Amino acid sequence: MKDTVTLSMAAALVRFLPQQYIRRDGVEHRLIHGVWGIFGHGNVTGFGQALEEHGGRALPYLQAKNEQAMVHAAVAFAKTRQRLGTFACTSSIGPGATNMLTGAAGATVNRLPVLLLPGDIFANRIPGPVLQQLEFPGSHDVSVNDCFRPVSKYWDRINRPEQLLVALPAAMRILADPAETGAVTLAMPEDVQAESYDYPAHFFAKRVYTVERPPCSTASLRAAADLIRRSKRPLIVAGGGVHYSDAAAALARFASATGIPVAVTQAGKGAVVDAHPGCLGAIGVTGTAAANAIAREADLVLNLGTRLSDFTTASKSQFQHPRVRFIGINIHAADAHKHGAVPLVGDARTILGQLSRALAGWRAPVAHRNAVRRQREAWDLTRAKLVAKHRGVPLTQAEVIDELNQACGTTGTVVHASGGIPGDIHKLWRSQAPTDYHSEYGYSCMGYEIAGALGVKLAAPAREVYAFLGDGSYLMLHTEIVTAVQEGLKLTIVVVDNHGFGCIQGLQRGCGGNSFGNEFRHRTGQHARLEGRPLAVDFAKNAESLGAIGLRANTRGELRAALAQAKTAKGVVLIFTTVPAEMRLPGYSWWDVPVSGTSKLPGVRAARAAYARATKKQKFYY
Repeated sequence: MKDTVTLSMAAALVRFLPQQYIRRDGVEHRLIHGVWGIFGHGNVTGFGQALEEHGGRALPYLQAKNEQAMVHAAVAFAKTRQRLGTFACTSSIGPGATNMLTGAAGATVNRLPVLLLPGDIFANRIPGPVLQQLEFPGSHDVSVNDCFRPVSKYWDRINRPEQLLVALPAAMRILADPAETGAVTLAMPEDVQAESYDYPAHFFAKRVYTVERPPCSTASLRAAADLIRRSKRPLIVAGGGVHYSDAAAALARFASATGIPVAVTQAGKGAVVDAHPGCLGAIGVTGTAAANAIAREADLVLNLGTRLSDFTTASKSQFQHPRVRFIGINIHAADAHKHGAVPLVGDARTILGQLSRALAGWRAPVAHRNAVRRQREAWDLTRAKLVAKHRGVPLTQAEVIDELNQACGTTGTVVHASGGIPGDIHKLWRSQAPTDYHSEYGYSCMGYEIAGALGVKLAAPAREVYAFLGDGSYLMLHTEIVTAVQEGLKLTIVVVDNHGFGCIQGLQRGCGGNSFGNEFRHRTGQHARLEGRPLAVDFAKNAESLGAIGLRANTRGELRAALAQAKTAKGVVLIFTTVPAEMRLPGYSWWDVPVSGTSKLPGVRAARAAYARATKKQKFYY
């Protein structure tokens, strides 16, 4: 038997990827499920040709319409699959490659795997500067693909075909590692893609990467259990790590057994369903009144699978107990140590089991459990008022969320990412299943929603998938409607139009400033500001032009009917609604956005004074 296989570098890459698997709890999954791509001169005759010749069913190709969008779709797929599988994304050199940068950053921020394969300039340098090459005078070995270095967990440039033998195993290890995963970039010079090499035949054998469930150390467990037993008002903050560890059921059992209430981050929504008596809902800047009230008085906080962003900690002003302590439960050691926590480094599900055994028979004090019950009841009443119809207003964003929540049920998934929607939906959404809420709020990338919904649908074809976004985000990136139509995938897209970047306008006005640059209005004269009548964009017609079904809903009843129609329809349906930008939900916490120290505007001066008072509540935890 021949012990080598002669292949081009690109063909070797295509042959290698389908043989990579990831295993958890004894179940194997494909690590790379296919390739998203847009071809250009930098990858079509190398990697593109190899994919056509050698890919087949083993490595299917999906045609994106925008390079950023295809990375979002791959990342959403990985998130839905609990990081047990992703896609590769390939582009040409130049703008095709740099279009993937935003998606790469989003993947790494959110600790989600994606393999990026941008074409690159000639390694032999002879024809340079080639089309779309950025010339860097300090080195001929630099291209725009070097921009991927700070947003990638592993980066390499394949300057010789045999370098795949070292680069690919390293790349796969990072993609499969729950503590280290993120974007992985392998830049492919276009001449090297076409070069051949005698690869060892065993390089293309099946390889399985096992995701372990490591426990925390005995000493750390003992210290954490002692803190919990001595606490009077403990709280669990559950993040996305609960989902990635498939630990939702374990968390529900732990919360029931101990009586410790649970608040959830954006990524952690659904870690416990809202019907659970210990669920306080969202925490932080976008949190509920219930969760934030309990958090302010908590004397012990268990950070479970969360990286503690400023929206979760209210810019480190959320936890006000003078002697508050933290326990960090995380597979990522740096996250486990944040806030000076007692670190329990390991798998979330495993550690919840360890804690359950260590705390057998212990429950949080009755007074604390009663306080949680009262806060839940009060929030139920508040929420009912927030989602109720307002006299004289045809439809509010809160009503849209409530209707979407009911339509989604236990078999659907709502996808959102940016603008004012995350703040409102985080508060108001009542999770009925761990998989009903998909938020990209680590990078909060406008344009993620439709592409992300496409990725969710590919990962979970049986689910009803809803992309929920504003007009600003839709205008940034809606091209993957065409891809969904092309692939015959069913999506429901709900667009709320508030005639601009309404979330940021609200922040602008809330900090005392005048409305400037955030509303979609006509310019009234050559030197005038954008202060004319609102721009009229028919998003339903736009979607129809891309192959979708366009529906309009101007009232709650019309929205309910449109959602019902969308559920029975085939293909992509877009529901276009208009909501007033000035109707905003109340906030129950604080976010550190600095206000100008000098201004002639009275509103700005007042906001600056309020800002100075708020910063005094920020804490340093160590």
